[in-house]
Amino acid sequence: MLVHSIAFDPTNPASALAQIPAQPGVFALFAADERAEPYLSRTPNLKRRLTRFLDARPSQSKRLRLTEKIARIEYTLTGSDFESALCLYAASMQAFGEATRKRMHLRSPYFLRMTSENAYPRVYVTNKITKSAFDDLFGPFPSRASAEKFCDEMLNLFELRRCHEDLNPDPAFPGCIYSEMKMCLAPCFKGCSDARYAEEAASVHAFLETRGASLIEKIGAERDAASANLEFEQAAQAHAKLQKVQAVISLMPAAVHPLSKLVALVVQPCAEPESVACFLLTRGVILGPISYSVQGMRLHNEQSGSTSLYLHPTTVEALPLEAESARSIVQTVSRNVLEERLQQTLADLKSPPAKSKLSTQTISDHLCLFSRWFYRNQTQRVGEAFLAKDADSLPQRQILRVISRVYSSNLS
Repeated sequence: MLVHSIAFDPTNPASALAQIPAQPGVFALFAADERAEPYLSRTPNLKRRLTRFLDARPSQSKRLRLTEKIARIEYTLTGSDFESALCLYAASMQAFGEATRKRMHLRSPYFLRMTSENAYPRVYVTNKITKSAFDDLFGPFPSRASAEKFCDEMLNLFELRRCHEDLNPDPAFPGCIYSEMKMCLAPCFKGCSDARYAEEAASVHAFLETRGASLIEKIGAERDAASANLEFEQAAQAHAKLQKVQAVISLMPAAVHPLSKLVALVVQPCAEPESVACFLLTRGVILGPISYSVQGMRLHNEQSGSTSLYLHPTTVEALPLEAESARSIVQTVSRNVLEERLQQTLADLKSPPAKSKLSTQTISDHLCLFSRWFYRNQTQRVGEAFLAKDADSLPQRQILRVISRVYSSNLS
C-alpha cells in the first residue's frame, strides 16, 4: 500500500523505530490480524509520531500505547502537505474504500453549470459532476457563496432566464419580475424568438469559457468604433459597461475554467534531495508526482537569496585541481538542458487513465483536494500552480521560474 514496509517486534520497538526517518510522510500501522483495519495517518515527522505511538512510557496515555498490537509499519515519504493529502487519499481508498470520503471529510467543490441540453438553457450553482456535462461545468469555486455571488453578477450582464422550471412557452403567461425589469428575454411567454434566446445562451457560454474575454472584446470593439465615428456619448456608455464587466470578471477565481479544459501544473517541494515534485491536474484528476531534478543548477545570486534560479544558468568549465577536490566540482547546465529535462517530466505526467475508467466520485475527490490546497491562505500555501488552457500549452520558461521559486523557498 505504501512504499516502505518494516516488520515490528513489540519486544524490541527500538529496532524498527531506528529505521524510520525524521521526515514528513504518510504511515500505516498494521496489526498481526490482517483482517483488522490499519491505523493510517500523515505527519510532518514520522520518527517523532511513531515513537510516541510505539515506544510507550508509564506516563503515556493508554490510548496511545499501540506497541503490543502492531506487527508491521508501512510509510511513504512526502515533500509537502499537498503530496501527503494525495498519498493519504490513495492509501485510504485501498484500505477503507468508500469510507475514505467520510474519514477525510471530502466534499465536492462548487461549479456553475449551464444546461445546454435544455431548449432554454440556464446557469445555476451545483456540486454534482457528470461526465456528459464536462464542457458545461465551470469551476471549481472556493465556496457556494462565492459561486452564487459570481453567478448573480454575471447574469446581470445578460438576459438569460433565472427560473428553474422546464418552460412551455405560453403567450398568456404573465412573466416574472426579471422580464418586467428587462433583465430576461422572457422565453416563458414568447418574449423573444428561440433563435434570439439561443444566441444569448451562446454568449453566456462563451463568457464563461473565455473567462470574460469574449464580452470584453465585443464591448471594446463597440467603444472603439463609436469613438472613431465621434459618437462620444455612445463610447462613454460602452466604456462604463466595459468597467462593469471587468468588475464581474474580478470575482472569478483564477482556478475557474471549463472542467474539460481545466489544466494545472502544481509544483511542490520534494522528499528527494535536489528535486521538486510536479503534479498535473487534467480532466479533473491529479496525476503524479514526478520529480524534477535541480542537479547542475544554482541560484543566480546566492548571497542575496535570489529566487531567480535557472534564470541565467551558465556552463562552468572544470578546473585542473587535485584528485579529491576535482570530484567536488559542481557544474551548472545550460537552459537547453533544463528545458529538455522539463519536457521529459511533462511527458511522464501526460499519461492520464482513459476517461471512461474515471468515476465522477474520483474526479470530485481530486478536485476537492486541489481546491483545499489552491484556495488556502497565500501565507499558508506551500508550492505554486500554473494554470493553462491545455497540457500542451504550458510555457516552459515560466514553469522554470515557478520551479525556481518553489525550490528556493524550500531551502530557506
